[in-house]
Amino acid sequence: MAPVSRHPTSVLAVVRRYEAAGFRAWPAAAVHYDGTWVVRLTAGHPAKRLNSVNPLDPGDTHAIEERIGRAARRFDAYGRPLTFRMSPLSGQVLSTHLDKNGWNRFDESLVMRLPLKELELGAAMDQIPLKDISRFIGASLRTGGSDAALRPGLSEVIGAIQPEAGLFALEDGNEPLATLICVHDGDLAGLFEVATEKSARKKGHGRNLILSALKWARLRGAREAWLQVEASNVPALSLYRSLGFEEVYRYHYRRPRGA
Repeated sequence: MAPVSRHPTSVLAVVRRYEAAGFRAWPAAAVHYDGTWVVRLTAGHPAKRLNSVNPLDPGDTHAIEERIGRAARRFDAYGRPLTFRMSPLSGQVLSTHLDKNGWNRFDESLVMRLPLKELELGAAMDQIPLKDISRFIGASLRTGGSDAALRPGLSEVIGAIQPEAGLFALEDGNEPLATLICVHDGDLAGLFEVATEKSARKKGHGRNLILSALKWARLRGAREAWLQVEASNVPALSLYRSLGFEEVYRYHYRRPRGA
């Protein structure tokens, strides 16, 4: 696969495409705009992706401190810590401003993609996505080791996904082994909430489920798979790279010192 051009205009166009797809695939409950800053907040789920300020134009640098104050008041109203999600669209001016004010940087993630024509899916298991959202959420919380208190919030997020969402679960009887959500959005197939139950890892369950989900998406017209993964998640990165996924860009989070 040809690498993404490093010309700034080409890079930013690609980033904008994936950022927009990510917003559609994992929707926040409330979205506010301050210029080209997208403020996403979700009372029912604490995920940073759902509770962050997302700057989308490196040239939008006016009144930074005033706008940070407005965003902070919105986050306070939701009981969330003020968080900026910094992609290449955030730009150097804003990043330098946050540095000067002592903001912490944490949780770097990679956005990766894979042309589906390069993936051999003939042997992948044909699997029909679950229609029972409650069953899927229960399985997802177990495979991810998540708090059961997140059930209502996760249900709200999944129910709000506008593109076609396939809920995939690999089970052994009533025991979930692996789960994921595949969002088919035009020619894109986004993978979200990919998880394998702790005792069932390193047995190929995650790989098999990913291949089944991408086979489903390709049959519906998807031509490219993409995902987001934390840079510290070495096992997941190894799996995705072995499938052929390659890095497109990175993002990280910023919070005020002491937040």
